[in-house]
Amino acid sequence: MPKTWQPHQATQFARQLRLGQTYYYVNTHDTKHNPYEDSKTYSEVVFTGHLPFTNNPCTDGGYSAHTLCQNFGPMYDTPPRGLRNLDGPAPQVGAPLGNDYRGYLDEAEMSGLEKHVRNSSDPHTRRR
Repeated sequence: MPKTWQPHQATQFARQLRLGQTYYYVNTHDTKHNPYEDSKTYSEVVFTGHLPFTNNPCTDGGYSAHTLCQNFGPMYDTPPRGLRNLDGPAPQVGAPLGNDYRGYLDEAEMSGLEKHVRNSSDPHTRRR
């Protein structure tokens, strides 16, 4: 069963995590200025060592587990369902083929797509 730690459980998260395991948190994006971006994605973080003075688990970059949970929490031990990884490819938008197209783009198909683009509306010749 997936486990979740809320920001107020940051100390508990720092005590219970296992070094080397991947943990996840959700990012929220502004869709007003980025209309084609997903509104939420997730990021991965792996804790590999301990900080020198406090002995808190930390990442390779030196971020402590306690601080990451408080600032970016909730933290998950499995990827959140229905969200894509921020490091993964973004969804393709504005393509003439649609989302359900599967096939090889050979020379004949590429020339057909180029013809489709040539015949489409040109923004420079459009009526205002």
